[in-house]
Amino acid sequence: MKNFWDERFANNESVYGEEPNQFFEEQLSNLEAGTILLPAEGEGRNAIYAAKSGWDVSAFDTSKVGRENALKRAEQENVVIDYKLQDIMDFDYPNNNFDAIGLVFSHFPSNIRTKFHRKLVDSLKIGGHIILEGFSKNHLQFSEKNPNAGGPRNIDMLFDTASILADFRGLEIVLIEEKIVHLSEGEFHQGESFVVRVVGKRV
Repeated sequence: MKNFWDERFANNESVYGEEPNQFFEEQLSNLEAGTILLPAEGEGRNAIYAAKSGWDVSAFDTSKVGRENALKRAEQENVVIDYKLQDIMDFDYPNNNFDAIGLVFSHFPSNIRTKFHRKLVDSLKIGGHIILEGFSKNHLQFSEKNPNAGGPRNIDMLFDTASILADFRGLEIVLIEEKIVHLSEGEFHQGESFVVRVVGKRV
């Protein structure tokens, strides 16, 4: 996976664009700035937006190229992000540490995803929020017709509301929905897509 993302980020300019994910942007604007974690952050579009909005940003990814691109742009934007190079299974952030976590199209096999999501919940402070947008299992019908819609082709890596609710048990679910949206994020998220959107609060 690491080599795939290094190659994608090296051979394409702003793979998913430079603007933040729209749902993430909208939901983050409802919260008071504090500490935020962005796992699997790629080229840093959401981390940079959060930093410019006053958040203290931590991020990580397995892609060395993605991290380098993110830090270069952060310097250009005159913001600082703490960006680690690591795998999700090496998650080592303390419990009760973050005011918010942003998961934007962060897809993993279900046996890994559930464990990772539980670690994220533990790393939230009481009152902290998780903001998630990812591709639904129903998205396959869109990506088969339009490869540029993006998303994994392995249905096990896609989301449904039942599995997300199970992963994030213990959170107060502020919002959860599956819907068709039109994505326009760089080269690889273009067109009609079926997504799952979640906002959860640790209580």
